[in-house]
Amino acid sequence: MLKKFLKRVALTVATIALVAPIFAGVASADSRSYGYDQSKYQGAYTYKPYARDQFSISQIGGYANGYFYDQWTYPTQISSGISQGMRMHTYIWYQVGGNAQLGKQVVDHFLPKVQTPKGSIIALDYEDGASWDKNANTEAVLAGMREIKAAGYTPMYYSYKPYSLQHVDYNRIIAEFPDSGWIAAYPDYNVRSEPYWGVFPSLPGIGIYQFTSTYKAGGLDGNISLAPNGHDITMNGYRNGNPQKPKTETPAVKQGQQIHRDTHVYTVKSGDSWWAIANRYGMEMNVLAQLNGKTINSVIYPGQQLRVADKGAGQSVTNKVTQTPAQPKPAQPSAQYCTVRYGDSFWSIANRYGMNMYTLAANNGLSINSVIYPGQRLRVSGGAQASASRVHYVKYGETLSGIAAQMGTSVSHLQSVNGIRNANYIWVGQRIAA
Repeated sequence: MLKKFLKRVALTVATIALVAPIFAGVASADSRSYGYDQSKYQGAYTYKPYARDQFSISQIGGYANGYFYDQWTYPTQISSGISQGMRMHTYIWYQVGGNAQLGKQVVDHFLPKVQTPKGSIIALDYEDGASWDKNANTEAVLAGMREIKAAGYTPMYYSYKPYSLQHVDYNRIIAEFPDSGWIAAYPDYNVRSEPYWGVFPSLPGIGIYQFTSTYKAGGLDGNISLAPNGHDITMNGYRNGNPQKPKTETPAVKQGQQIHRDTHVYTVKSGDSWWAIANRYGMEMNVLAQLNGKTINSVIYPGQQLRVADKGAGQSVTNKVTQTPAQPKPAQPSAQYCTVRYGDSFWSIANRYGMNMYTLAANNGLSINSVIYPGQRLRVSGGAQASASRVHYVKYGETLSGIAAQMGTSVSHLQSVNGIRNANYIWVGQRIAA
């Protein structure tokens, strides 16, 4: 994850007795899957550390120290992971303390940028910045998870046991979102490809166990899905767990599927090199390495499996691998209209439909000083017309009232259009539409 902690628990002589009951509801080992999580530190392209790996969870960005940030590696990690046949998921660095409204805003900031399928995991990485108020911290976590669920994704809570016990009511989180725990505990920093169950964090509702930060030499977080009650949570968002059959598609997923269709697995032979393999399949050797999540300085060896372009598809694959996937298109809510009656005004119509009159006017490319007349159709839901939209990005020292004055509108209108509940809480770089 972004910030590393030891995440270890003490061993006891009664380890087996303590650990055994934990797995009563956990599926057998052959129904679990392995994977890892990644951020910009793992580079722009996903790869399989081990041939058995089936999933990866990529950081889309986060909120820390008062600022939002995006991970530039996220879309290409998703695309290349799909091309490698991995189920791809998302996580957010979630340093929101005990501020539930901020937590909701953080999730809302990233939801339009998510490139994994609906139903897939969006995890909140809550391992730093908690407030002293345990109840407020819990509400902040739940606010974000509820927002994720309402958007059609699978929410998960990531942290480690001591931090969770100290700062949140973990049982409340699990009661509302069963099996949503993604909990870390490491016995040491030795390279481990398998969990050491002696330090398993004995908490209920763990869907994914992060068992090491050194899954491979050089460092990588290794995870195993525990498949409680026989359900592997990493299959969410994919039909029967098939990464080539997502329940919904995004530009990154589509690109990954296309690359997968135009490539196949090649087994490295004695005497092979990046150049020789790339030349054989009509590819550039740097792109061949990128496709497999490596560089041309990475050592390859006989028996290793690499994805290579199909015959005649070398240039097409090269173009796709080197192209950053587009942002997902924002969802457009369906519009609802009303017909103006005699005696109506912006205020009376807005009051009838439970909305702000400034928003009603903006939805129709009008101002509240515009004349409306009986029989006129007005949009009462579905968002403002693009032609009427003006945008301002918050600068240091600005207030919402000052921005409203600059844009010739009211504070209540900006709150309504932008979903701002607290007019005193805006942040540098925030997009404000009028």
